[in-house]
Amino acid sequence: MTDMMEMGQAVLKAQPFSLLLGTELMVFEPGRAELRLTLREEHRQQHGFAHGGVVSYLADNALTYAGGSVLGNVLTQEMKINYTRPAIGEVLIARAEVVSQGKRQAVCRCDVFAVADGQERLCAAAQGTIMPVDTPE
Repeated sequence: MTDMMEMGQAVLKAQPFSLLLGTELMVFEPGRAELRLTLREEHRQQHGFAHGGVVSYLADNALTYAGGSVLGNVLTQEMKINYTRPAIGEVLIARAEVVSQGKRQAVCRCDVFAVADGQERLCAAAQGTIMPVDTPE
């Protein structure tokens, strides 16, 4: 495991909400990140799909990982998401990449896939602006 991946794992472990949902960091490298979430009944809405908030959370977190891979400690400045179809399946995978970066921000995009019977289907596409944040000491 690389130092970068170890650091990414530590960040994920410091996010109580991510731990609650069961999120896994699969890829964390310069300009790219992938998160995975095995869907449980608690993640679903009344029709049996993954709740839109769960899909949006996964996209947001993947976007910040991608942006953070090039900017360091970051927050989401803004994000937009398009839901393309219901997230039906056993697993969600969010793949994010940096589209453009500067010193003060990175624009990133993310595709979220629902995996059912081993087949990935796009269920959402997101884009966000990620910005560095100074933490108080």
